[in-house]
Amino acid sequence: MRTKACALAAVAAISIGCALQAAAQQWPEKSVRILVPFPPGGGTDIQARLLSVAFQKSMGQNFIIDNRTGAGGLIAGQLAVDSPPDGHTILFTSGSISVAATLYAKRMKFDVYTDLSPISWISSTPLVLSLHPSVPAKSVKELVALAKRTPGGMNAGGNTAGSTSHLTGEMFNQVAGIKTTVLTYRGGGPAVVALISGEIDYIFATAPSIMPHLKSGKAKALAVTTPKRSSALPDLPTMNSMYPGFESDNWYAMFYPKGTPKPIVDKMNTEIRKALDTPEIRAFMPREALDPVASSPEELSALLKREIPKYAKVIQLANIRVE
Repeated sequence: MRTKACALAAVAAISIGCALQAAAQQWPEKSVRILVPFPPGGGTDIQARLLSVAFQKSMGQNFIIDNRTGAGGLIAGQLAVDSPPDGHTILFTSGSISVAATLYAKRMKFDVYTDLSPISWISSTPLVLSLHPSVPAKSVKELVALAKRTPGGMNAGGNTAGSTSHLTGEMFNQVAGIKTTVLTYRGGGPAVVALISGEIDYIFATAPSIMPHLKSGKAKALAVTTPKRSSALPDLPTMNSMYPGFESDNWYAMFYPKGTPKPIVDKMNTEIRKALDTPEIRAFMPREALDPVASSPEELSALLKREIPKYAKVIQLANIRVE
């Protein structure tokens, strides 16, 4: 009897495996929705639209961008979690999700670790430690020394309250032992305007937002926050080289709802790699200070497990809260 039961179980497992493979081969059977938690025109949205064109050409189905903003990205995240796990809804988000997991914990009705299925880490862009030209510091070491001897402290900026830019400024205070006030704005644009106008002394700015001002001389840069040097700013050292463990990667990634069949996840992962290798996207990435990654699902999962606790510690030490 046991032998017969084992045989039946084996047949059932093979049947299920074959059914999943068949589903993956037929997928996508209809239009695929890509949920973007931010407004049109931002870094996440622009990449989503470029990738969607590549996906449509490769797979012959429409990939529709659906911008669902608000609540620190939680609206789009919840929509993704609540969608059928059939491969026709994708969440394309940024490193902000690793901040939201702590900062908006009381509002979140889903678990980032267990309710989302990682597909791929798409790209990486650094935050750039950028100064107003009048600040007399030519290195991170000189900036720290200046901050320590400035009466009343210096003023730094952050894109929005709770953004990676904001939290990286607070992280800098913590690891360097300085007491700079980190002022927050309504977005990356207003924060950079505050820098070039001299309202703030420095900021950890997203690379695409600060690049034009570095080229024009309205701002100067000292370092990047990614683990490795940026291909767009190869002469800048990493913060990690001066303060081991100081990393803040403004990454972008795609997720499915939990329960999406693995063959579909694997097929989408393959399509992402193909898209990132198209001439259009290969030309776009360096222009926007983006480095393509194309990770495995497991590598994206490992990234989350590193990022969430890191920002949780910064939030706790700085006693950051949002209304």
